[in-house]
Amino acid sequence: MTSTALPTAATVPVVSRRADRVLWGLQILLALFYGVASGVPKVVAHSSATVTFDAIGWGDWLMYLTGVLELAGAVGLLVPRMVALAALGLVGVMLGAEVFTWVSWTASTGPPR
Repeated sequence: MTSTALPTAATVPVVSRRADRVLWGLQILLALFYGVASGVPKVVAHSSATVTFDAIGWGDWLMYLTGVLELAGAVGLLVPRMVALAALGLVGVMLGAEVFTWVSWTASTGPPR
């Protein structure tokens, strides 16, 4: 008969209290950035956000969608069970922003020489 060993306290990684507090502090700072500094201006159509999205040329719907996704990610960073999914979603939003930046920059300057 074989037995399956259950994880013991020695095999489970332990994070120190200091590291845990530092990580929570970083999560809170990122949530504040994505929520207050990045998401809210897009949702309320602040002029700083509308100028950028008008330059892209995709209309206001992309600005509102990006703002809602950033706000959802910011809230998710503060919910312990949602942290990994929220971080992954925010990575997707940032990759999309990078693609749009490169596409709009290449379209406005022409192909590289």
